[in-house]
Amino acid sequence: MPEMPEVETIKRILAQQLIGERIISVETSETVVAHPDPKTFCKGVTGARIQDLTRRGKFLVIRLEENGCLVLHLRLAGRLTVVSAETPAAPHLRAVFRLENGTELRFADRRGFGKAWYVRSGEEDTFTGIGRLGLEPFDTRLNGAYLRQKFAARKITIKEALLDQSVVAGIGNIYGDEILYSAGIVPLKRCCELSDGEWELLAREIPRIMQWGIEINDMSPEAYLRNDAIETRKYPYLKVYGRGGKPCLRCGTRLIKTKISGRSSVYCPVCQK
Repeated sequence: MPEMPEVETIKRILAQQLIGERIISVETSETVVAHPDPKTFCKGVTGARIQDLTRRGKFLVIRLEENGCLVLHLRLAGRLTVVSAETPAAPHLRAVFRLENGTELRFADRRGFGKAWYVRSGEEDTFTGIGRLGLEPFDTRLNGAYLRQKFAARKITIKEALLDQSVVAGIGNIYGDEILYSAGIVPLKRCCELSDGEWELLAREIPRIMQWGIEINDMSPEAYLRNDAIETRKYPYLKVYGRGGKPCLRCGTRLIKTKISGRSSVYCPVCQK
């Protein structure tokens, strides 16, 4: 699943191609439209000009002039591209937004879990889930005291805590492992066992690692369009995720792979006490 750094990269690429363009027609499958019904969705978006693209957690938000906004979530395998109308359709195409300049915004999704919502002007968003998200990783309010207040009394593992989107938005399984490795905290440690210093360390490492993820994912629109490199671009740079059984890059100890609440986690038993 794309995590916040990947979604931020996609947002920056699409912004160059979409801002200022008008949507002249829309085709969608029923499975991708989560709100409202597909007919209302297509009618509301058609004719709208794209004013801006923003990101909230792992959500992409396409703001429309006087027409509300489109909210998209790629989930496990969704992919958004802007291509010429003559480009052959990719497999698993779920939605096509045709633009006035002859290009198309296409939403392909081989797993079929990605979703699109149309939030009309003046409509309260009670359905996308954006309103339940916590702080962004770069929010100045994200500090040790904030994390401690949210988690210190809980017995869940710190790895589970980092994936709680209602506290910090955008962290997924991959960057959760990288944050904990960088902070020297074992993912199995219970939140109620962390010291004040460890909460402060996590508050520093969360934005640092997420910014690092954005930087290693950086690419041109042309590179993004050529292949799906954004899904694998980070792997050569990761310190622990996907490296279970391999030597730690710091101390050489064999990295341990385990499961926490059904999700894989990798850590160094020496560097992460």
